[in-house]
Amino acid sequence: MQPVRIALVGCGKVGQIHASAVASLAEAELVAVCDAISERSETLAARLRARAYTDTALMLREARPEVVLIGTPHPLHAEPAILAADAGVHVLVEKPMAANLRDCDAMLAAARKTGTLLGVISQRRWYEPVQRLRAAIDAGKIGRPALGLFLMYSWREQAYYQSDPWRGKWDSEGGGVLVNQSPHQLDLLRWFMGPIAEVSGYWANVNHPGVEVDDTAVAVLRFQDGGIGSIVTSVAQQPGIYTKVHVHGSNGASVGVETDRGATFIAGYSRITEPPLNDLWTIPGEEHLLPRFRAEDRERFERHDATTHYHALQIQDFLQAVRQRRPPLVTGEDGRATVELFTAIYLSNRERRSVGLPLCV
Repeated sequence: MQPVRIALVGCGKVGQIHASAVASLAEAELVAVCDAISERSETLAARLRARAYTDTALMLREARPEVVLIGTPHPLHAEPAILAADAGVHVLVEKPMAANLRDCDAMLAAARKTGTLLGVISQRRWYEPVQRLRAAIDAGKIGRPALGLFLMYSWREQAYYQSDPWRGKWDSEGGGVLVNQSPHQLDLLRWFMGPIAEVSGYWANVNHPGVEVDDTAVAVLRFQDGGIGSIVTSVAQQPGIYTKVHVHGSNGASVGVETDRGATFIAGYSRITEPPLNDLWTIPGEEHLLPRFRAEDRERFERHDATTHYHALQIQDFLQAVRQRRPPLVTGEDGRATVELFTAIYLSNRERRSVGLPLCV
């Protein structure tokens, strides 16, 4: 079978991770890259033997990709996604899906109109300890998921906000810790616990006076099946400590994953430095397995570059979905649900009330 022809929009830091992931897949061929800054697209294209563009529409016409990966800043996701869908090209977009629900709905409408697939990057779903946790829930080992927790104590220094001019501003980023650092775990919490019915939340800027947006947020959730949950997410701890998602079941058993340790951005570092690990496992008869799980995952981490490896696994799933004509594991609807959740938290804070879901725009 011929490799899937892929084009990349956005050749910055995230786009280069996507490009490296694609290069590792035998079933993929990167045929074109596009960036508003011609030097970036030309440099990446030369390294990967692809064609360089600065215009997405022209790239779609000339390069004729089957799939477009979008790695631009998230407020700029909608336009290339819609152009690609209108051209009959499948789209996999970096998280978060967009900065607002209007853009999400426009992207979904374009995909539905043309029958193309739309997926959103959430590569932490492919972490082995995350997969192990989901499998335990699916097998009924904790009973019904009754209480879900997302807790992040991380750090962002000023160099992070200065690394791109759009960061840290409401009008160009759309939010702070909820929008940029939390979507992976917001997605996991909902993946484990199910759809959300009601949200009550607050945000604050604790110790980033040079930034407009939130560096800390808290929320209480009620899920549609009766479960409840909490979110405490912050990039105001120096140094960063950890990021965790825990699920407690109706039979008293608990499972958890530490998806990240310390701060997930360190100036001068370009790769994940600590392995994701299960940090909680009290399923009756399986308590003794936790040390083995952790040892296996540490050993595996040493064999892969986690920064690109899990992106490659998600891209591979998306390409298989294209060939098999099935939904990808992370759909556009999943991506919208994450945007809906952080939008509801901001709305709850602004109006000082609980907010029911779904939200309509």
